[in-house]
Amino acid sequence: MNLTYIPISLVILLFLIAPFLLWDAIDGKTCIWFIVAFVVAFLSDIFDGIIARKLGISNAQLRQADSWADLTLYICVVEAAWLVHREVVIACRLPLLMLLAAQLMWWLVNLVKYGKGASYHTYSAKL
Repeated sequence: MNLTYIPISLVILLFLIAPFLLWDAIDGKTCIWFIVAFVVAFLSDIFDGIIARKLGISNAQLRQADSWADLTLYICVVEAAWLVHREVVIACRLPLLMLLAAQLMWWLVNLVKYGKGASYHTYSAKL
């Protein structure tokens, strides 16, 4: 049985879930499916890399697609948080802006140093 399609399928699933989360929050509230979809996205993000490494098919293209899927998810979750819990986002703006600045600086350092942005799977990104 050919299982090599599983990691890219999980990355595609993450790309598809991200806009659903935003769509669910568009009216200023979310339903239980938001949590279900987020958990599925979170698990998909964990297991796509694990499965790819176990199958020996982890490569730069797959990792890059996974990083873009992660970024898409993060953007949609932040926008959903803004739509549903704006007051919490505003109250936490300083640490959130510091986190964003640190991540952007790390990405720029890698861009200058290595000629490409850092992966969102680095330890600093996870932190």
